[in-house]
Amino acid sequence: MHVIAKSLDIVVLLKLLLERQKRPYAQLSKELGISASEIHASVQRSIEAGLVDSETRFPLRKPLEEYLLHGVRYAFPAKPGPVARGMPTAYAAPPLLEKISQDDLPPVWPDPNGTVRGYSVEPLYGCVPVAAKADAVLYSLLALVDTLRVGRARERNLAEEELRQRLTHAYAT
Repeated sequence: MHVIAKSLDIVVLLKLLLERQKRPYAQLSKELGISASEIHASVQRSIEAGLVDSETRFPLRKPLEEYLLHGVRYAFPAKPGPVARGMPTAYAAPPLLEKISQDDLPPVWPDPNGTVRGYSVEPLYGCVPVAAKADAVLYSLLALVDTLRVGRARERNLAEEELRQRLTHAYAT
């Protein structure tokens, strides 16, 4: 068996983490702005990779934590792009916004309706800005993952700590 992860899988894994019960792919499709078949394929890849329980469709805590903290940065690196208008991400978005002072331009997902000018960061997947606008908790998780992708050492350390806390909380409730 040969599993090739896609950046979409991170988005779907984080959304599944926030779910309290199994819901139809069609419902998740509407919330994420991607097709139900893409979600199904993503979940299947994550099951094969040992990141999701095949019965509950809930991400497995330890493998997910290891993947997010140690793999995403290398599997889906992000490089700062040109200045653009967009939606703040990484350490320029909650929950790290309050913890890190910024002197330079913030990282943003390009968005013509965005309110912040900063250096562009390609989102993990095209649906990310829309999904983040619709779900503040998902937005914070995606921003933390982006901090791992684009942040400096101090910022990445803060993001790792915050992600660990959020994962612990998600599995405790």
